[in-house]
Amino acid sequence: MDDLFSSEEDKKEIERLRTEINYHNKRYHEEDTPEIADSDFDALFKRLQKLEEKHPQLITPDSPTQMVGATPSNKRQVVKHHQPMLSLANAFADDDIDDFIERIKRYLGTEQTPELVAEYKIDGLSCSLLYEGGKLVQALTRGDGQQGEDITANVKTIGTIPHQLHGDNVPNSVDVRGEIYMTRTDFDSLNERQATAGGKIFANPRNAAAGSIRQLDAAIAGQRPLRLFAYSMGESNVNFNTHSEQLDALVKWGFEIVPDVKIFTDSKTLLDWYKTLVKARFELPFAIDGIVYKVNDRQLQSRLGTVARAPRWAIAHKFPAEQAATKLLGIDTQVGRTGVVTPVARLEPVYVGGVTVSNATLHNEDYIAERDIRVGDMVFIERAGEVIPKVVSVILNKRADGTQKYLFPKQCPACGNELVRIDGEAAYRCLNHFACPAQLEASLLHFVGRQQFDIEGLGDKMVKMLLEKGFIKTPADIFTLHQHRDTLVELEGYGEKSIDTLLATIEQCKKISFQRFIAALGIPMVGNQVAVLLGNRWGSLEDLRAVARSDKGQHQIEEIDGIGPRIAESLHDFFIHPRNDEQVQSLLAAGVVVEDFIRPTTDKITKFTGKTVVLTGTLNQMTRDEAKHHLQQMGAKVSSSISAKTDFVIAGDKAGSKLKKAEQLGVTVLGEDDLLNIIGS
Repeated sequence: MDDLFSSEEDKKEIERLRTEINYHNKRYHEEDTPEIADSDFDALFKRLQKLEEKHPQLITPDSPTQMVGATPSNKRQVVKHHQPMLSLANAFADDDIDDFIERIKRYLGTEQTPELVAEYKIDGLSCSLLYEGGKLVQALTRGDGQQGEDITANVKTIGTIPHQLHGDNVPNSVDVRGEIYMTRTDFDSLNERQATAGGKIFANPRNAAAGSIRQLDAAIAGQRPLRLFAYSMGESNVNFNTHSEQLDALVKWGFEIVPDVKIFTDSKTLLDWYKTLVKARFELPFAIDGIVYKVNDRQLQSRLGTVARAPRWAIAHKFPAEQAATKLLGIDTQVGRTGVVTPVARLEPVYVGGVTVSNATLHNEDYIAERDIRVGDMVFIERAGEVIPKVVSVILNKRADGTQKYLFPKQCPACGNELVRIDGEAAYRCLNHFACPAQLEASLLHFVGRQQFDIEGLGDKMVKMLLEKGFIKTPADIFTLHQHRDTLVELEGYGEKSIDTLLATIEQCKKISFQRFIAALGIPMVGNQVAVLLGNRWGSLEDLRAVARSDKGQHQIEEIDGIGPRIAESLHDFFIHPRNDEQVQSLLAAGVVVEDFIRPTTDKITKFTGKTVVLTGTLNQMTRDEAKHHLQQMGAKVSSSISAKTDFVIAGDKAGSKLKKAEQLGVTVLGEDDLLNIIGS
């Protein structure tokens, strides 16, 4: 009886404490008018925690111990980032870091290595936190770098994220970037609770963090032990000279940053630190998968700029992959959308790098032959970059008698067409293209994907059904499906409402941006980021096609900063092929409308806005790439050749034939000092 009485009294006390804490939470986080000291609030919170630990059956998702702040609407929407969240280039070897440093020095035209900040690369989920007037107003996932999912409700349940910034020099507006993560201990405890409740068991802390923050119900996210390390800022009305100053400000405003941040000025000590962490990383309370190096000086960061999808001034030095031994049960082959046939190892399941692995890549025929990998062998596998499992080597002294060398298939496993190994390539390809069901299916799924046409309702199941029934054979057929409406609604499992919804969605998706359309075509190595670079140079599909198909097209494309020769060759090869041209024309004939590219505009109209500019000669106070970057930022189109349409020529020392031609055509010629004055104005 005493125990029962005590439980009832504790239950009443828990309810009273929750009501009082919720009241003070609202006064503090939403109304900015706290009524009690932090220490008094902490005492209430600790009292509630102890009672809930005593009676875990009384814990509810809406308890203040499980949530932070109020839970707003669960509606998820996609929002554009105020400033893009770029990815980082990866490095795996010491030479990659030496190359990274040399590229920076070469670009800046200096022999001195700039200060480099080294930070743990947290294995979590990146997010963007927008603060207005010091108050947290919006949180987004990284998404595709340009836009992310609104996760504001879930983020407000994370205790290490301040709802209100405090301290000196708090900006009116700031976009804080951070990594949401889970400690190893909290991850293990969560999985134990999930197992007890019959819920999902997470593979590793990162997956657990990502899965938790993407829950549609913020109350569920509030039950998960999530934390955040802030690591940088996007847009802000407060300027900082260095990245280190940014980190100091983040701490003063109330954020946690990764511990043990270091600064280096030479590669030797930097790499020594890396080698130390390779061994010590498992002693940390959270998972890290490498170290991020960043140029400390913010002005140098601005000068270095970005290429396609990554900043020039930062790189992620990934740790060596973990290895494990297991048995190779078989080798399957898969056909990708470009026709490449990839061998895949079927393995006895093994736990490695934080996940259970049962399949791994074998790359190509040469890779298998060089290592003499055979079915039945015991093999070492690793997660390359802690992401993609691959077979590394064979444990020869465990090889059973009678194993046979692996013979790569000569026919496509999907269509039976003869496989071809093109000179200079390691991979075998099926050249049956859209006549190969595997290639067609993969191409269509890519075409309708979120970063391309984004046709909701055309997932794996629906695409496979439409292919099997013969309703689609090319991407253009998607936009003529309305002609088969009466037949589609009669199919088993698909009602009239669902088919009409799909057809309406397809109709809405006929109008598409330039960059999404180019990405949808499936040109090797050409995604949305490269498409944006192309759009900045040639704003319409017709202009790009005309250039890419011309004799000098490949060279012109290669001139774009951030696009290399292989991408340029891929674009040229695609557009000159009659089959691909027919595909583009059939899409347009089916009603697809490709909008002209909308070039980014600046608030400030400059002398170069909308003008064509040519650089010639040697510049003494900046590099050619740096000048080109400044001109593009001021709205200029930078060209490599002079014509009657050229508006300005920037002439440095030893300017030759281009300067003479400019004078003959009456083109305005400016010097390097003129350019610097305009940049500084």
